[in-house]
Amino acid sequence: MESLATVVARAADALPAWRRLPAPRRAETLIRVGELLRDRKSTLAEIITAEIGKPPAEAGGEVQEAIDMAYYMAGEGRRSFGQTVPSELPDKWAMSIREPVGVVAAITAWNFPIAVPSWKILPALVLGNTVVWKPSERAERCAAAFAQVFTEAGVPPGVLTIVTGDGRVGETLVRQPAVSLVSFTGSRENGRHVAIACAELGKRCALELGGKNAVIVLDDADLELAVDGIVWSAFGTSGQRCTSCSRVIVHKGIRAALTEALVERVKSLEIDQGAADRCEKFIREAVAAGARRLTSGATLLDNVTPRMRIAQEELFGPVCVIIEVGSLAEAIAVNNDVPYGLSSSIYTRDVNQAFAAMRELSSGIVYINAGTTGSEVQLPFGGVRGSGNGWREAGQAALDTFSEWKTIYVDYSGRLQRAQIDR
Repeated sequence: MESLATVVARAADALPAWRRLPAPRRAETLIRVGELLRDRKSTLAEIITAEIGKPPAEAGGEVQEAIDMAYYMAGEGRRSFGQTVPSELPDKWAMSIREPVGVVAAITAWNFPIAVPSWKILPALVLGNTVVWKPSERAERCAAAFAQVFTEAGVPPGVLTIVTGDGRVGETLVRQPAVSLVSFTGSRENGRHVAIACAELGKRCALELGGKNAVIVLDDADLELAVDGIVWSAFGTSGQRCTSCSRVIVHKGIRAALTEALVERVKSLEIDQGAADRCEKFIREAVAAGARRLTSGATLLDNVTPRMRIAQEELFGPVCVIIEVGSLAEAIAVNNDVPYGLSSSIYTRDVNQAFAAMRELSSGIVYINAGTTGSEVQLPFGGVRGSGNGWREAGQAALDTFSEWKTIYVDYSGRLQRAQIDR
């Protein structure tokens, strides 16, 4: 087996030719990636289901997201705009362009073994970077099938390479001298470790670290719509999404009706028992502190206060707590008073309250009358506080993550011009 240093060295060797290939040509390769993903959507979905247990419909949706990302980022091959601006001096041209960062280390989690890597690999490649990808050891079959698509699409050797293994492999990859950028998806604890290592080594790192997401339900909300959104957001994928809803912040005027409707829906759900079992210690602790367990398996807890540990920490499982509030202002304060800030949602028919929430909710993503789940590839994805470190995935923002700005001046005056000194 090749050493990690050898793999990274190959990525560094492949960088000059790939970055010099015109961006529209790199984009043509991404188009082929999208076409192959489209043709193999059902096969890839079956691999996801077999390896990590994701339901077939959700697995197919994940592959579709990678298809969408391939086509979207292919467009950036002709659309990665810089700027041309007026110079303050005569006979002088001023502009900026994007340049690749270099060798990118992509480290991804198991729960979205194709979609999340696509958010990193595709923008990195179209911008001219090379990528060494360390997938989760729980999803290596998915990773191999996904990487094979890039090879068949014509991505040259060394431009995208997989390395496998546990967290120790990821740590070694982070510390490789030739790696310029680390793009990491995982837990807040591991993300902090990555950030410290990158700071010590002078590397850029982009972190996506999860959330403690909430759905706010005001007393004028469409109750049936809110229940649909909460159930899907909290218990879809057994609550094992970084955007999963784990808190329902409900106005006291609608609490009883909402709770009754949620219990009726949730008690019939079939959930991954292993994911549920891993949350039991948090549930028992909350019950001991005064919470009331309304369902098992897919677990609803009532009488939860905002500062309980179960209302503060990411559980990554099928557990959702109900917190009562008396006003929109109180709901927003409860929503914001957690270590994370990835996704927030509010159900209301009052446009004024919706716009107030859009302004005041402290999270990277806000949904109005929809649950805390789902993303579209043309907009930035990521969070604030413990949910990330400011860099975003998807959309135009991903281009900033995976590129450097170069500012260029062309002075055709034929004389020395000294800017502000000559003024």
